[in-house]
Amino acid sequence: MPRGRYSFYDTHDHTPLGEEHFHCATGTSGWRYTARTTTPNGQDSGSVDLTIDDLGRPIRLELHAGGWQVRGAALDGVTWVRTDPSGDHAQEGNAVAHAFTGTSPAFLVATARLLRLSPGAPATRVRLVALTSPVLAPRTLDQSWALLDRTAHATDNGSLIVDEYQVNDLETGEQSTVHLAGDVVLAAPGIELEDLESPPSTFD
Repeated sequence: MPRGRYSFYDTHDHTPLGEEHFHCATGTSGWRYTARTTTPNGQDSGSVDLTIDDLGRPIRLELHAGGWQVRGAALDGVTWVRTDPSGDHAQEGNAVAHAFTGTSPAFLVATARLLRLSPGAPATRVRLVALTSPVLAPRTLDQSWALLDRTAHATDNGSLIVDEYQVNDLETGEQSTVHLAGDVVLAAPGIELEDLESPPSTFD
């Protein structure tokens, strides 16, 4: 069960944006990731709770940030309920999309699991609903994902398989590189893995 800490930073000037303290685990029915997020000065700023099934589909999502809350799942595409800080108004939403995405590294792992790409295969297009801090407002976007390379690295705990993905935002043309090892993000734009207490879990 990997447990550790990610830090977030501005990709332009490297200003610290906070941290995410997480643990995650694979199981017979899928994968679950839970985390709490903090501000740069260490104050609690929200939480993440994502469960995907064995095919990578989101079967339960709960996000908290800035007083806002979103609960969602894969249902007729993806469906969610977003509640405002006062709790007086809850807005339901639905989109013809494959899954959710957002600030948390959990979404990168979940999308890679959903797509199950092979090294060198053509890029695959995926439609996602983005829920990002501070207000978790939903926005539908299209990305393309390609698995560029898969390499094995020797470690004290055996071989570590690292996947290098190229992710393109099909609206803006922005291109990024994401490195994953099992269910842990090793590197991605604006994300750094600061601490990891146990090796990543692998998916069957």
